[in-house]
Amino acid sequence: MQRAHFIDLLLLGAIWGAAFPFIRVAVPEFGPIPLVTVRIVLAATLLFSLAAARGQLGEMRGRWGAFTVIGALNTAVPFALFAFATRTVPASMSAVLNATTPLFGAVVGGLFFQEKLGQTRTIGLALGFAGVLVLMAGDLKLDGGPLAMAAALLGASMYALAAHLTRRMFPGVPSLVIAAGSLVASAGLLILPAIALWPATMPSTTAWLSAAFLAVIGTAFGYIVYFRLLERAGPTSAMAVTYLIPLFGMLWSAIFLSEQITTAMLIGCVCIFLGIAVTTGVIRTWAQSRRPPPSP
Repeated sequence: MQRAHFIDLLLLGAIWGAAFPFIRVAVPEFGPIPLVTVRIVLAATLLFSLAAARGQLGEMRGRWGAFTVIGALNTAVPFALFAFATRTVPASMSAVLNATTPLFGAVVGGLFFQEKLGQTRTIGLALGFAGVLVLMAGDLKLDGGPLAMAAALLGASMYALAAHLTRRMFPGVPSLVIAAGSLVASAGLLILPAIALWPATMPSTTAWLSAAFLAVIGTAFGYIVYFRLLERAGPTSAMAVTYLIPLFGMLWSAIFLSEQITTAMLIGCVCIFLGIAVTTGVIRTWAQSRRPPPSP
């Protein structure tokens, strides 16, 4: 993985890790579907306007079926599932469950797309998933945890499938076009359910500000970075961002929500960092750069 791709990976991990505490703040007042819809509609408006300003709307012509598939699998349904989960479990726990995406990605790639990870990447994925298990071990007794965990794991599996499909359905399509088109499609899927489920009491200013952060930073800007990384580095490397999300999710949750960071969390994060370094080839690239040049 190139240095620029790794920087994108860190930036995306920090942004999407921050999303979980903001979801935790806003979802009790909005409810899962209305919150996700506000987030998507605002983000879709921003990205569609940006695509129009860059003269890229023509790239969307004839692709709305594909946008709807990716919008459902990568945005509408998993966003709602994680919002539902985060209403029950701590924000940091939702971030941890999100980190199973590369595991699902490896299974999906092997079963349906004839992808071979190789021994090194398999070891990296196993190491990263071991870190996730360490993090989860401390939170197994949460009330309502099993249903929330199942919802989050289903959402993670959808992210994985969407990552593989996106690269195949949109070859050579600019990342902004994919992000804007899929968000507009997912907004169309959710608008009627959101109206039906809109809360009787208007959410507070804090909840609206949290929703705005999720839309502008967590979704609009985050999707531009994600689809760029997916296009340039591939689905396995792009999905590896979910290894970083638990670390940043715990950090932001501790800062904003005063959630406790335990020893198990720290140990798990070390495993996760090692896993992502092995999976994305960072360790191999670093080792090669340290070798002396061959003698003439």
